[in-house]
Amino acid sequence: MKIKINRESFFRVFQIAAAVAPARSPKTILQNVKIEVTKDQGILTATDTEVGVKLTVPDLEIVTPGSAVVPVSRLSMILRESSDDLLEIDASSEKTLITGANSRFELQAQNPDEFPEVSGFDDKDYYEINANVLKELIKRTLFATDSESSRYALGGVLLEMDDKTITAVGTDGRRLAKMQGVLKKVGKPQSGATTIVPSRSMQLMERILPDGEVPVQISARANDLVMKEANGIFYTRLVEGRFPKWRDVLPKRESTNRIDIPVGPMYSALRQAAIVASEESRGIDFTFHKGSLVLSNSTAEIGQSRIEMPVPFDQDELTITLDHRYVADFLKVLQPDKTFTLDVENAEAAAYCETDDNYGYVIMPLSKDRR
Repeated sequence: MKIKINRESFFRVFQIAAAVAPARSPKTILQNVKIEVTKDQGILTATDTEVGVKLTVPDLEIVTPGSAVVPVSRLSMILRESSDDLLEIDASSEKTLITGANSRFELQAQNPDEFPEVSGFDDKDYYEINANVLKELIKRTLFATDSESSRYALGGVLLEMDDKTITAVGTDGRRLAKMQGVLKKVGKPQSGATTIVPSRSMQLMERILPDGEVPVQISARANDLVMKEANGIFYTRLVEGRFPKWRDVLPKRESTNRIDIPVGPMYSALRQAAIVASEESRGIDFTFHKGSLVLSNSTAEIGQSRIEMPVPFDQDELTITLDHRYVADFLKVLQPDKTFTLDVENAEAAAYCETDDNYGYVIMPLSKDRR
């Protein structure tokens, strides 16, 4: 195999593959990436057996087709440190040579046939969704998962897909984020498919997705999920376990307080109120008066804060205590010039935040003795 690559564009794709390959593994072959070159294209493959990617190599000049296995750590350092715009990779059964105008590296070769296969995408029945929609679904739910929980299902994002809608849900048991988007069926995929995708896989999926309204195909199977987009294929095994009945967590209220709040000013006020918060005292009091919201906190060893901002509230005074980190996580994934609706009933009931684009977020309140 012999190819010529543009170092910068190759490095951008390689970094995604490198994030998949394990730094340590009993199977040392997995600490490599596989480069497969036909007469038409080059494919970069990486896997840890749980997650895998097959990425098209851009700006590639093919001299001789073939395949090679190259260590991730060494190739990463070469691509990062080299000052050459173009590099040549020449691989044989004995060694792999990487040369530039002013550099030459010789790496030990391994047998490409020993590298595990990564599942391709040959399904005729699948779902199709715009890349920007899927990226937004991931961004707005992934942060609410809990990868350290003993309940494995909480360490992933639930995806529910039906004829026209995809719903993503993430929760750690103390807060829950859910968002809906539009998709379409191609062929006859299983309607009402439900999968739990590991949090790490969702992070990697977000990295591989292109920007814009680019179509992405998703095939959800019994134990794995495969995603295909223009530049590559992404494979992941699914989380085993039962996801909580998330619909039961969403508040169902007849009489409540719904307040429209601007994202930017709220985030600014929250950051100020949290200045005196500590790891032991994370609760911020949200006190609604007629026409205003006061965010306050008091920590014995640090001090006190009190931040006031105008809001359209005209009911009796109401105070609810929330973990400022959970509120900040919600605000950070929204545009600062947007507005969200905060639904609060009393100090003991969950707070519910929602936007006009099918996004909802539940936060459990803190009791006074847990502030």
